[in-house]
Amino acid sequence: MLRLHYSSDTQIIECGCDEAGRGCLAGPVVAAAVILPSDYRNERINDSKQITKKMREALRKEIERDALAYAVSFVSEKEIDEINILAASLTGMNRAVKQLSVQPQLLLIDGNHFTNETGIPYHCIVKGDATFMNIAAASILAKTYRDELMMKLDAEYPMYGWKKNVGYPTKDHQDAVIKYGLSPYHRKS
Repeated sequence: MLRLHYSSDTQIIECGCDEAGRGCLAGPVVAAAVILPSDYRNERINDSKQITKKMREALRKEIERDALAYAVSFVSEKEIDEINILAASLTGMNRAVKQLSVQPQLLLIDGNHFTNETGIPYHCIVKGDATFMNIAAASILAKTYRDELMMKLDAEYPMYGWKKNVGYPTKDHQDAVIKYGLSPYHRKS
């Protein structure tokens, strides 16, 4: 089971942050911030990459119902092209934190780098989504919100196969780009 707290003081309000879509050719980067109750338990929550789509969708409803607060932000492909993918990921996490209805006292960031625009103390944790429940919950929200958007975009541009690849650079997706060119949702950088 994943750990719930980073701090030994369980009264500190901790917020997990993660993003989805960083390695994609198309669509936004989606970031999420989640604050879970200090005594929360859910043994099914795990890194979004380690659970099935069906499980992610079920857990999304549970996380949204049970969280003290959560927020999701989108950084468009146009903004990614302007500021680069790393900056877009960090921007998304900062935006999500700023949208929270509850002010966290500590941010737990999945990864090894963060540019903090919130003034809130933070810790970067490599593989944090496989270690801390609130980061895993954020990974689930980011992934499900992004996948949901890519399903809608697939209806507009079905030739790229986004229903299956959700914008990632699969061979079929790359072949479609060669055949049809870029859509307005493809990143240029």
